[in-house]
Amino acid sequence: QVQLVESGGGLVQAGGSLRLSCVASGSIFRFNAMGWYRQAPGSQRELVASITSGGNTNYADSLKGRFTISRDNGKNTVYLQMNSLKPEDTAVYYCYLSRLGAPPGSWGQGTQVTVSS
Repeated sequence: QVQLVESGGGLVQAGGSLRLSCVASGSIFRFNAMGWYRQAPGSQRELVASITSGGNTNYADSLKGRFTISRDNGKNTVYLQMNSLKPEDTAVYYCYLSRLGAPPGSWGQGTQVTVSS
């Protein structure tokens, strides 16, 4: 069984920053990619960023330059540094694990990020 626990969400003013963390535990050995999706009210869940165990990253085009994903393999933790936040970044952010090239196999419970104008 896999557990993903996110933290770091909250309320921030436009232009501010937040850092999300996600700690994975359990039978995670078969997964080698971690990342973040987000879902705004009334919208579909969308990929934010992903990172492989080797450090290769992928970002949604619209977020490049503002968001940075990183991971600490020794701590089974993935981070999402979000800078220059905009009200349209308001969403629930979900951490996930997947096999390389595969859809997410496990999800966290989500953490709310709210950006006020």
